[in-house]
Amino acid sequence: MSAERRRAIRVMTWNIHGALGRNPRFDLQKVVALILRADPDIVALQEVDSRRQAGLDPFVLLQESLGHYGIGAKSIITADGAYGQMLMSRWPLRDSETRDISYGAFEPRRAIRACIETPQGALHVAATHLGLSIRERKSQARVLLEMIGNRTPFVLLGDFNDWFWPGSVRRILARVLPDRSRHRTFPSGCPILRFDRIYCRPRGVLVQTWTDGEARRISDHLPCIGDVMLEGEHEGRAATDNIISPPIAVP
Repeated sequence: MSAERRRAIRVMTWNIHGALGRNPRFDLQKVVALILRADPDIVALQEVDSRRQAGLDPFVLLQESLGHYGIGAKSIITADGAYGQMLMSRWPLRDSETRDISYGAFEPRRAIRACIETPQGALHVAATHLGLSIRERKSQARVLLEMIGNRTPFVLLGDFNDWFWPGSVRRILARVLPDRSRHRTFPSGCPILRFDRIYCRPRGVLVQTWTDGEARRISDHLPCIGDVMLEGEHEGRAATDNIISPPIAVP
C-alpha cells in the first residue's frame, strides 16, 4: 500500500438491492468480496434486507465479514426480518445518531450520522437513502442540512434517487458540500442516472472517485468509491470532477 493510500481515507457507498439485483441466490459473499476489493475505510450500504432469508441476518453477516465498527438503521421491521441501511468504519464511531427522515405515507427512511476518529483526524460522516418523490426528497434534504450543520470536514454518502432537475437535491446539497462524485450508477447494466453519490467539504478533499463495473453482476446499482484527503494534503490537486480511476471506471 502506497504512502498516499495510507494518508487517504477511502469511502464507498453502494445500494446492494438486498443482493438480489442480478444475484437471485442472495449470495452476500459476492457483496463482501467486491467491498473488500475496493478496500474502503468507511462504507455505506443501502437496501440491506433480511426478509425472506431464513436463518440469515445480513446486518450481522456484513458487520462480521467486513470487521468494521458499524451502525445499522432498520427502517422496516416485519415478522420475517428487517430492511434498511448500514454505516461501517475501520475506526470507532462516536457522537452518532440515527434520524427518522420519513415523509408522509411514503416508505420509511433513515439517515445515520457519526464522527469517526481517523488517523488523519476527526471526520464527520452521514449515510442515507432518499425517497422517490420530489417533495419527499426536498423534505429529507432539509433534515440532512440540519444534521450537517457547521460540522467539517464532512462526507455524505448514499443513494439519493435524484434525477429530476427542478427541486434537485444535488443543487441543495452542493451549496454546503461543494465536492461530489458524478458517476452514472443506475441501472447497473447500462448506467444512465447518477443516483449514488459522495458529497464532501471543504472543497478539494475528494481527490478521486470511481465505480466498479463488476457490481452489475450483483446489484442493480453500481457503487461509488472515493478517496478523501485531510490535513491540507489535498491542496493543489485536480478537482474530483475530472478524475476517474482507470482500472475499473465505468463511463
